[in-house]
Amino acid sequence: MCGLFGALSFDGNAINAEHAVSMSARVAQRGPDDKGEYFDGPVMLGHRRLAIIDLSAAGHQPMQDSSERYSIVFNGTIYNYPELRTTLIDKGYQFKSQSDTEVIINAYACWGDACVERLHGMFAFAIWDSKQQNLFLARDRMGIKPLYYAVLARGFYFASNPQALLATGLFATDIDPVGLHHQLSLHAVIPAPRTLIKSIKKCRPAFHVNVTSGGKLTEKRYWSLMAKRPA
Repeated sequence: MCGLFGALSFDGNAINAEHAVSMSARVAQRGPDDKGEYFDGPVMLGHRRLAIIDLSAAGHQPMQDSSERYSIVFNGTIYNYPELRTTLIDKGYQFKSQSDTEVIINAYACWGDACVERLHGMFAFAIWDSKQQNLFLARDRMGIKPLYYAVLARGFYFASNPQALLATGLFATDIDPVGLHHQLSLHAVIPAPRTLIKSIKKCRPAFHVNVTSGGKLTEKRYWSLMAKRPA
């Protein structure tokens, strides 16, 4: 279990560093082994690490690929990462660690959004493409790993829990009555994308989200029970 968080400004301004500190503190219990933040123009990525695969410093997050175009924060485990790593090495991609995090970032560099169709495991992650100025987020097929987000006119924020988003002080805490109804009638389960709080959404299982620096947000389902395994 790790904690991730981040933000993308729509007005080109840098994200307030105090927001990174506040958000990091609210996911600290998810990752006691390491922490890190990454700032690049309008984007901020942050991570609290629970080291499971590749316990060395090479698994530190946020992590960049060898070209430094892509940066990632990741929570979860990719079960088929050894096979994907071998495939990517055969395609010429380089690795400096034994982590599944690095497999994901190279998979994204290779296959783009479609990389998630090849991932078998439980995961939530965000990848920043500094060239395209695009933030890509994805959640595993069953929604095992949590991923929340909130949108303002001036920016997009995400985290492993709602508390990290509320810690910024930017979002209203009005209760979503439909979410409350689900909470009280569905054994404490609130179907995504709703949460108890109107301003905060959950990324839906088996969906990925693209957010541009210009403020355009698109969601897409990448898997269903009828899906075929990529060749």
